[in-house]
Amino acid sequence: MTIFNQAKTLKETGLEEDLLLDLLLKHLYDGGVQDIHLLSDRIKLAGAIVETLLDKLRTDARVEILSTQNNLKGYRYNLTALGRSEAQIAILKSAYIGPAPIDIEQYNKIIKAQSVFNEPVTKNHMVEVFRDIVMDEQLYDQLGPAINSGRAILIYGHAGTGKTYICKKLAGLIDGGVYVPYAISVGKSIIQYFDPLIHRPIEKQQKESIAFELKVDPRLIFCDRPIAVSGGELSMNMLELGYNPTTHINQAPVQLKANNGMYIIDDLGRQRMPPQQLFNRWIVPMEEKQDFLTLETGKQFPVLFDTVLIFSTNLHPLELADEAFLRRLGYKIHFTPINKKEFTLIWNDICLKQALDADDNILETVFELYKVTERILLPCQPRDLIGLALDMAMFKGKPNRLTIENIQLAWESYFINLNLRE
Repeated sequence: MTIFNQAKTLKETGLEEDLLLDLLLKHLYDGGVQDIHLLSDRIKLAGAIVETLLDKLRTDARVEILSTQNNLKGYRYNLTALGRSEAQIAILKSAYIGPAPIDIEQYNKIIKAQSVFNEPVTKNHMVEVFRDIVMDEQLYDQLGPAINSGRAILIYGHAGTGKTYICKKLAGLIDGGVYVPYAISVGKSIIQYFDPLIHRPIEKQQKESIAFELKVDPRLIFCDRPIAVSGGELSMNMLELGYNPTTHINQAPVQLKANNGMYIIDDLGRQRMPPQQLFNRWIVPMEEKQDFLTLETGKQFPVLFDTVLIFSTNLHPLELADEAFLRRLGYKIHFTPINKKEFTLIWNDICLKQALDADDNILETVFELYKVTERILLPCQPRDLIGLALDMAMFKGKPNRLTIENIQLAWESYFINLNLRE
């Protein structure tokens, strides 16, 4: 049996019997009368394990059989009065009613087996992913090794230099699928893990790099490698287990859900907490490749940290932390303004993709505006200026017509007039 195969016995699940008995009681309470097939589908455990648990509940008079056909699959199980009472108590202890969890030891083995760093990024792959993007050649030679290194990455530079856009495109470098649990358990505590906003299931149910002799554990879902993004809304409590005192359910923090994938913290320095406090939270995960989380009981447990961690900011790094700490980040990559050649490539690419009809010498007019106002060229500006100009063209009844007049109007709407400062 491998860590990805379906458990055949109660012992192979790695879970405490009481946890599974309570979970089965809650499923019977929630779903009413059910047979082994339905219960097995709900709890995602083999029928033989469900049968073992039901026998235990029958012995304790917590469930009863409503039909006695010779075919075991035809048996229907129902809670007794005692069973309903204990199911209600189990729900009060934890309202989680879902697939059986993966125990924390098995979870760590799964994360290690499908590490995001198992398949290094190559330059050819990177060029293919970024084939439609105008990017300085030097960035290829910085970003690729940074991702392969396993170290945290700090991307900084002027607003509009494409940091966020490039960060999200980097997700294309860690393609392939991974197995994600619905939930994980630490002792009797269950932590909800699967998040449809981060984990996107894919149809393929086998990973070619792993030899499967048995059926894949249905407590695992095959998904794209997770990509999580947090911005100014990020708070310290989002990086810890989210315990709901009403339902008594733990929610996995965002960085745990991003295991085997990528976690991008955008707009660093715009969060409610000081950057130094946020950085301090990452010292142990960055250096030891494991995080420490705390249950509501106060019990602390380690979990592997297998994530490409990227910080992105418009601020200068020294405004965020001192040099001693910044050395721990490993890679600091500066995104700079672009030159006229790169600006022209981006501009022409947008015009071509949108099949725009443009005035002659319109780009020369744009460059003259930059020269007169002494503004820097940024990769976001061609798209923004063209978009505003097309809004005006639509208003004038000439859609897809890019004129010098509309570009000049777009310029006045897009940029702040610095001469109007009080």
